[in-house]
Amino acid sequence: MNRFVCVPIFLVSLSWNLPLTADEPQDANANALHPLSEQQRAELDASFHAVLIQNPAPETETQSATSVHSRRGDALFFLGKFPEAVAEYQAMVKIDPDLDAAHWRLGIALFFADQPQTAVAQFEKYHAFDNVDRENGIWRYLSQCKANGSAVAKKELLLYEKDDREPFPAVYKLFDDSLTPEAALAEIPHDLPAVERDKRLFYTELYIGMHLVVKKDLVQAKQYLSRSVSRKWPRTSGFGPNYMWHVGRVQLESLLKAK
Repeated sequence: MNRFVCVPIFLVSLSWNLPLTADEPQDANANALHPLSEQQRAELDASFHAVLIQNPAPETETQSATSVHSRRGDALFFLGKFPEAVAEYQAMVKIDPDLDAAHWRLGIALFFADQPQTAVAQFEKYHAFDNVDRENGIWRYLSQCKANGSAVAKKELLLYEKDDREPFPAVYKLFDDSLTPEAALAEIPHDLPAVERDKRLFYTELYIGMHLVVKKDLVQAKQYLSRSVSRKWPRTSGFGPNYMWHVGRVQLESLLKAK
């Protein structure tokens, strides 16, 4: 079981039947080109709005309302409405405080909503909940970069002693500069089954791109995020990978919209 990508059992996975690219994505030199067409993006947005219509804001904050807030939070995040997503996720925690420590989606939404210090605290709660998962440590690092600068973030990287799922042992080394992006990608064997290789490339490219975002190397960030979003595996996998595909997508779209 993948720890960071697991979600509470009441969550509903949101996935879309989008046309898939070839096993290897388009050339990174495409740079600012979005892997999805305008029509595909419009269809996605329409599906998210439909989720909001089908799940109106609860009139009473009962235990059953947590699933509604969860669906609404996801849809709002996927629409790029980050403060609104934060509010929905926080409503879940207010109803059921037991959800707080494991609520990694809230941490990511806080990062995108320009509340990095609060995001740091959320990922620290998650580390107390699960001290093996390096993906959580990556988000804590990214949030600290935003909040306190890269020197502090690098100095305070969480230390991990136990094994983690691939490709995160190598990916995590990007953030203490002990591994370059090129070396991290080179560590992914070429003779892996196609699905497994696509998975490892997706996560590695995603977090190279996110690292470049906080380092403000936005041209290179767009290239890596475009490659990551082009991948097959996360679009057809379970909730966690699919959610992370949307994370890469909304970050890429935010960069492409910026002047």
